[in-house]
Amino acid sequence: MFKLLRFLKCYKNESILAPLFKLTEAAFELIVPLVVAAIIDNGINGGDKPYILKMCGLLALFAALGLLCALAAQYFAAKAAVGFSARVRHELFCRVGRLSFSQLDEIGAPTLITRLTGDINQVQSGINLTFRLVLRSPIVVFGAVIMAFTVDVQTALVFAVAVPVLAAVIFAVMLVCVPLYRRVQQKLDSVLAKTRENLLGTRVIRAFCKEKEEAADFDEKNRALTDMQTAAGKISAIMNPATFVIINAAVIVLIYTGALRVDSGALSSGDVVAQYNYMSQILVELIKLAGLIISITKAIASGNRIQSVLEIEPAAVSGTVTEGRKDSAYAVEFENVSLSYGGGENALDNISIKIRRGSSVGIIGSTGSGKSSLINLIPRFYDATGGRVLVDGVDVRNYGLNALRGRIGVVSQKKALFKGTVRDNIRFAKPDAGDDEIWQALETAQAKQTVLDKAGQLDFMLEQDGKNLSGGQRQRLTIARALVRKPEILILDDASSALDYATASALDKALKNTDFSPTVITVSQRVSAIRNADVIVVLDEGAVAGVGTHSRLLENCGVYREICDSQLEKEA
Repeated sequence: MFKLLRFLKCYKNESILAPLFKLTEAAFELIVPLVVAAIIDNGINGGDKPYILKMCGLLALFAALGLLCALAAQYFAAKAAVGFSARVRHELFCRVGRLSFSQLDEIGAPTLITRLTGDINQVQSGINLTFRLVLRSPIVVFGAVIMAFTVDVQTALVFAVAVPVLAAVIFAVMLVCVPLYRRVQQKLDSVLAKTRENLLGTRVIRAFCKEKEEAADFDEKNRALTDMQTAAGKISAIMNPATFVIINAAVIVLIYTGALRVDSGALSSGDVVAQYNYMSQILVELIKLAGLIISITKAIASGNRIQSVLEIEPAAVSGTVTEGRKDSAYAVEFENVSLSYGGGENALDNISIKIRRGSSVGIIGSTGSGKSSLINLIPRFYDATGGRVLVDGVDVRNYGLNALRGRIGVVSQKKALFKGTVRDNIRFAKPDAGDDEIWQALETAQAKQTVLDKAGQLDFMLEQDGKNLSGGQRQRLTIARALVRKPEILILDDASSALDYATASALDKALKNTDFSPTVITVSQRVSAIRNADVIVVLDEGAVAGVGTHSRLLENCGVYREICDSQLEKEA
């Protein structure tokens, strides 16, 4: 947590001024009981109305000055806390964006979302309260005790006993509550994970009529969170009645002792009221301090969770190479490549493939055969755990990440579009792309007519994830987005699954006639999508089962023949 305080460097002035104004406010507050005592002793007992009015005016001045100091402290504290959280949020977002897919899989999306939202808000609140109260509350408590001794030593001995007892009760409650609040945060993570899972899979849940089961599962996790929060709340609730009992007992002793002192003439009635006011101030500030400790504890726990993510070094370390070897005949080479996720069984095992420049390659296999895992190694979404992957004759780990991915166009299985115009979505791959380039990419992707038919055409506004388009339209737009940068290597990961046969055929023909002649790697489970490729790679359980043309594989590869037979039977 304390490592995060480096983000406060830009707010040094605010970090000093906020507590300083709070201390000034506390000073005014400590003087008030003495003024009230003077009003009682000199004004009320003496019947001096002008003196009463003058001292009431002084109280009003103190109140106004205290209000101004409080507002100034709140402004500087809020400015520092909000600026701090904005910088932390930006740094955390950038760090998450640099993590590899394997690291993101390990941490989990719900956890990262909690870090970016709830945890940062908790730290922001903790810092805000710290600037306002961390000095004010102790100063008021100790200042009130000191002022009480200046008024009368004998009655002030009540403070010397009551304050330690109050502090002991408050901190005992805190020691029990702090671990509970940490567990509450863990339960909250579980509820958020379940919520996100249900929102993403709502169609599947409804398709299989699992609403009741999912609702019951959510209720169970929500109940666990509620029970933990209730347990923490019950223990925390002990603090208020316990402190009030102690403080009221102290007030009774104080008034009794003060009455005896007044009766003996050693103390005035105004001094007794002043002592009572100091006791009340101590009670209020100790309760505030308890709340501050809870907030700081939560902030530290949240800050540690944020720092744990910031300390993760991206696994995909960028290299220094920006250009490949011009003399290399191969666009992509896999040399004895293996891949395992999280140290388990290999998803890919000892794969060796060479893909020539400008060729078209089809990768096919049953579900779970490792097709997507293989092509994810090319742009370094994952790093091979064995062997190496070369692009233009250079190991991908030696490339700068921007240089490597700048020459690769990827159309993933998930058709991800962003809220904005068609033009903005296409320019996501190439920010300086002109309208002519965009239209050319749309035409190659067989999406030109779709855009022409929309109101506003390139200015047509897409909803989040392109939900106001059909599946095939979304797929063609994502292909156009990859094509607009004219990549040397184009990876189509099941990118034509939502296209009819005629559109998919027209897309294949258009890709072969582009002016930049990319190396096209098509991943599909459909034979019709890859049968015309120059080379077809057949994967089976993470290993290469066959490599060749469609006709040769029918003769020599049993796995490919089985796939073809099953699909031809369906088509028939």
